[in-house]
Amino acid sequence: MTQVSRPTGADREPAYVVGEVSALRPLLAAAGLGLGIATVREPGPRPAGPAEAAAAASMPARRRLEFLAGRRAARRALRAVGLHCGEIPRSGRLPVFPPGRAASISHSAGIAVAVARAASPGLPLGCDLELRPLPRAAARLVLRADEDGLLDDRDEPFHAGSRPTGAGWTVTELFSAKEAAWKALAGTGTGPALGPACLGEAGEGPQGLRPARPTGSLRDLRVGPAEDGLCVVRLRADPARAVRVRVVRVGTGVFGYVLGPSPSLGPSAALG
Repeated sequence: MTQVSRPTGADREPAYVVGEVSALRPLLAAAGLGLGIATVREPGPRPAGPAEAAAAASMPARRRLEFLAGRRAARRALRAVGLHCGEIPRSGRLPVFPPGRAASISHSAGIAVAVARAASPGLPLGCDLELRPLPRAAARLVLRADEDGLLDDRDEPFHAGSRPTGAGWTVTELFSAKEAAWKALAGTGTGPALGPACLGEAGEGPQGLRPARPTGSLRDLRVGPAEDGLCVVRLRADPARAVRVRVVRVGTGVFGYVLGPSPSLGPSAALG
């Protein structure tokens, strides 16, 4: 990934991060994914229809801007793969898309991203943007003991761009990988789930450490390294349910997205 000089001043930070995420478009396109980006600072954010307007009206001002930015990002991701979509209502915390359309939405620090896929709509879909790095001390909220060997020895080393192959992972990278995988395995807004109904809804709420889901947590997933700096995230209760995830560093954070299903471990495989 081409490195650019980092702008100075807090007001320039969103534009800098948006530029880094935008530079990932060819990488996602090669995987058959469209990318959409929006920010809460865009002028004149408007709901695309009455359902979005009703949902937005019930939210605090900051959450309303995040919600509308997420909807814009989803429509832009769909347009990137040749699909058009009007308003995107919600059911609970989940976006509801028209038939034949789906996208995964994530927000962090005033920036919303979404990924969509045109071909093979039954493939898993999930993404996660984390622009506020998590401390090493948060590892136990994300990982189990059998995943500790994946962690980098340093607290939170960051260099923007694709992560170095063979290097240890930060807590933020592993969190983002699991969060993106959760959305794909639970089928949140993307059609049929790869995981069973016991997976809770990840939804599209503000990023950061979330409370445990009523029926599970990210610790119910197990992450492991794969080729080319990718990782595989499996459901511990059913290891055959697995997806491949790429995590890329952007700004002071990361962007993780699901590439597709991972090959089965075989009938005798089991995870603790």
